[in-house]
Amino acid sequence: MQKLQCISPIDNSVYVERPLATDYEIQNALNNAQRAQLGWKQVPVAERAALVRAAVNILQRKKAELAREICWQMGRPIAYAGGEIDGLAERALYMAALAESPEGPLSDIQLPEKPDFRRFIRREPLGTAFVIAPWNYPYLTAINAVVPALLAGNSVILKHSAQAPLCAERLVEAFAEAGVPPGVFQYLHLDHRDAEQMVINGGVQHVAFTGSVAGGAAVETAAAGRFLSVGLELGGKDPAYVRADADLEYAVASVVDGAFFNSGQSCCGIERLYVHRDLYSEFVQRSVALIYKYRLGRPDETETTLGPLVRASAADFVRDQIDEALAQGAQAHIDGSEFALDRRGSAYMAPQLLTNVNHSMRVMSEESFGPVLGVMPVSDDAEALALMNDSEYGLTAAIYSADEQAALAMGDQLQTGTVFLNRCDYLDPALAWTGVKNSGRGCTLSGVGFEHLTRPKSFHFKLRP
Repeated sequence: MQKLQCISPIDNSVYVERPLATDYEIQNALNNAQRAQLGWKQVPVAERAALVRAAVNILQRKKAELAREICWQMGRPIAYAGGEIDGLAERALYMAALAESPEGPLSDIQLPEKPDFRRFIRREPLGTAFVIAPWNYPYLTAINAVVPALLAGNSVILKHSAQAPLCAERLVEAFAEAGVPPGVFQYLHLDHRDAEQMVINGGVQHVAFTGSVAGGAAVETAAAGRFLSVGLELGGKDPAYVRADADLEYAVASVVDGAFFNSGQSCCGIERLYVHRDLYSEFVQRSVALIYKYRLGRPDETETTLGPLVRASAADFVRDQIDEALAQGAQAHIDGSEFALDRRGSAYMAPQLLTNVNHSMRVMSEESFGPVLGVMPVSDDAEALALMNDSEYGLTAAIYSADEQAALAMGDQLQTGTVFLNRCDYLDPALAWTGVKNSGRGCTLSGVGFEHLTRPKSFHFKLRP
């Protein structure tokens, strides 16, 4: 029997081992999902929302336990891991309230009166949603797709990363304990081949994938010809720009946190930075001082503020980007020897800030997904805008400025799914989460997100023949 193994980045031990689903189990899950969805879509939205709230309460009660599992599965410092459950609650509860609101996105669309006719548009669920979730924020990324799909009346099958299998199990357990009917929400532990076959041959009507560009392309290829609804969130190389009028102290703290939280393993983390020349030198100086305050260590120790990357190969990928940039003339500002656990071949990696960088370097163009930040000086908004748009990605972009109108003018020209002013690396569930270019397509969260989980059905009644 094939098995899934979660190797903890803390000490390279096998933290979780599970058998992969058999062909019979996969087909049984699909059959159960299809049957259960027929009844689930008849459940009033208010009742679905109440069940979501009950499941969230269960997860919140288990926050300490879930935080320990997050820490051991993917390496986030225990000091921060529980915050993910708080974020899950914020998103799920907002979407539940939105779904059941009288004029909300799941309500019938009423048209102007026409004598002797009744006309309206109803939103119907698609059927079964197949959610493929990553390890970096294992609960947040999953909940973005799972909860709206359930609220819309779909059944859900969750396939989580092999690095975070317990997260799938805990989510399904919580919703089952809350009273969600059997078959409505299930998980399967799958390898890539079986996940692909689920899309090609299975009875799913929507696929929500969060992961790499290559993974997203594989999903699109598998879905070709099946006329599926597909949502792809594929990461980014997100920029930030610090204008001359920015609050320097605030911008330094926000950008550094946005670049190095979760060891830089965030699809919307800051990976490249442009600073107005008037602030550039002081910005770099203050940032370096702040970065040196991070404590690289075992994430299960409460003093640790920077944990390991998910695996040694991921850390060495980032180290290779840095070494290549240094060979091309970049300047490193952080001495890795100040971080005792940092060594090549290990998942434990010191943070790094680079200057004298440019867009010919991989570290400024290729997604790093690690604790490194390249910084370039710019002369004005036009130069910053050109550099921010010079990327194959477009998930988020952050501007730091006291001038809202200037930021809005830039925002209209930025090729990105979200524009931030004076913040970064955050998902507001009231806003559409989407990307452009190689950051994917589709949308989760907000009222707009429900449009991707339902289909319109028109009713045209002539009342007097």
